[in-house]
Amino acid sequence: MIVRLGYVAISKTLDNVTSSSTITYTNFIKNNDFRKLDNIIKSNFEDLTKILNYNIKNNIHFYRLTSKLIPLATHKGVEFEYINKYKNYYEEISKLIKESNMRVDVHPDQFCVLNSTNKDVFENTIEILKYHISVLKALKITNPIIVLHVGSSVFGKEKSITRFINNFKRLPKEIQNAIALENDDKIYNADDVLAICKKLNIPFVLDYHHEICNPCINIDNILSDILNTWKGINPKMHFSSPKNRTKKDFRSHNDFIFSDDFILFLEKIKKYNTDIDIMLEAKEKDNALFKLVRELKYKTNYKFIDETSFEVK
Repeated sequence: MIVRLGYVAISKTLDNVTSSSTITYTNFIKNNDFRKLDNIIKSNFEDLTKILNYNIKNNIHFYRLTSKLIPLATHKGVEFEYINKYKNYYEEISKLIKESNMRVDVHPDQFCVLNSTNKDVFENTIEILKYHISVLKALKITNPIIVLHVGSSVFGKEKSITRFINNFKRLPKEIQNAIALENDDKIYNADDVLAICKKLNIPFVLDYHHEICNPCINIDNILSDILNTWKGINPKMHFSSPKNRTKKDFRSHNDFIFSDDFILFLEKIKKYNTDIDIMLEAKEKDNALFKLVRELKYKTNYKFIDETSFEVK
C-alpha cells in the first residue's frame, strides 16, 4: 500500500505567502473597487504558483486548493470575469500541476449546503459549486474532486438525506461527476454517507477523526465498501488529531498529528493493499506533515519513496 500525504491550502514554511487574500463585499462596494479586486486575484495566483513550486521541490504530491482563490466570485452583488481574464495564470499553474502529477482538489466551506431548506442558501450553494468546477476546469484538473458534507438535518436525518439526493440530481452533470461525500463529526456518520454514496455512485472521503467523534456501527466492516466507491482514482481520506483529549475540545483540530494514532489507522487499512492519498487537516499544515514524517521514520519500518510518500506492508 502506497500512502501519499497532503496538506491544506497554506504553507506555514513560506512567510507572507497566501493564495487566500480577500476583500469583503462591504469594502469592495464602497468604491466599486474592481482594480483592488483584480490586484488581489493576481496576488493569489502568484502566491499559489509559489506554493505549488514549494510542493514540487519538497515532493508533496497532494494539495487542497483554497476556495478563496477568487474573492467575491460567488457573491450575487458582484459580477466579473474570473476565468478568461486570468487565462495565462490558469495555464501556468495547470502546467505545474500536470508536469508534477500533483493531485489537487477542493473542499468548499460551511456555507455550501446542498440540502438546505433555505432557498437563498441553496441557490448560493449552486453558485459555489459552479465556481469550484469552473476553476478546476480552468486548471485542467484530471478527475476533479469537490468534497462536500451532507449538510443540514432540518426536519430530521432521513428527510434531509432524501433532500440531499434530490438536490444532487438537479445539479449539472459535470458537478455531479466531481462530488465526493465526507462523513461529519455530529450528524451523518460513515454508515449514512456510504449509503448515499452507493445510491448516487459517488466517492466517499472517510474522515477518520469524524468517525471517532461520530462513529458508525463498525467501521472495520465497511472499509472495503468505502474504498470501492472510488473508481479509476486512488481513494482519498482525511486524518486529523483532536486539539486535546477532553470532551470539550475533542472535535477541534490539533496543530499537529498524533503519530501513534496515525500508525494505528494505517494498520487498520493496510490489509486492503489499496494505494491511498491522505489529507492531513492540521493547523500547522505542511509543518505538521513533515513532523509526522519524521516520527514515522523513527517509529516504523515504512519504506519511504520520497519526502511525503511511503509504502506500508
